[in-house]
Amino acid sequence: MQWSWHPVQLSFYVATIATIITFLFAIIAAFLLVGKQFKGKTIIETIFFLPLVLPPTVIGFMLIIIFGKNSFVGQAIEQFSGSSILFTSTAAIIAAIVVAFPLMYQSIKTGFLSVDNNIVGAAKVDGATNWMVLLAITIPLSMRAILTGVILGFARGFGEFGATLMVAGNIPGRTQTIPTAIYLAIETGQNKIAWTYVLISIAFSFVLLLVINRTKRDI
Repeated sequence: MQWSWHPVQLSFYVATIATIITFLFAIIAAFLLVGKQFKGKTIIETIFFLPLVLPPTVIGFMLIIIFGKNSFVGQAIEQFSGSSILFTSTAAIIAAIVVAFPLMYQSIKTGFLSVDNNIVGAAKVDGATNWMVLLAITIPLSMRAILTGVILGFARGFGEFGATLMVAGNIPGRTQTIPTAIYLAIETGQNKIAWTYVLISIAFSFVLLLVINRTKRDI
């Protein structure tokens, strides 16, 4: 195994794309669920938070079942694109989305709940639609919580290992991220290479946590 910047670049790419997609999903989910009471809401939110407690191998296994060649989804994707998404960077992005979503959703939910209902009510009295309230009031007033969720989601996707290894593999130059590169380096006795990737991960994670702490301090 030789040192390469590719795992670093791929980790940033996967985490960035996953964060953007997760952010959209989390905003929509929070918009539809926060502040509303209906039958089945608890079950839905419990499903949202399952990736926080499930072993990564279980998540990886479920993704293989969902997107594998024997599933309807996997067959549809293969017919559309001409190939399976398993063992590709797309699979790594999907794994990152799944594990990052609970953290981002929880932060956004907390931010939405902190918005004064009187402000929302006044806007609706003036004729604002739910989407207008979301874009003009709820999101701006929840920005610090949203920023925290985005950073936490990015960090979680950046460091994802177990599910990524199962669905994307550890193919150097193709699907190898920093966590899987560290795993391979240790497996092959390349401790210097492992340490390099480890130090990059620690430095980047430190910066992300520093940003979160400064954001909370400014609240």
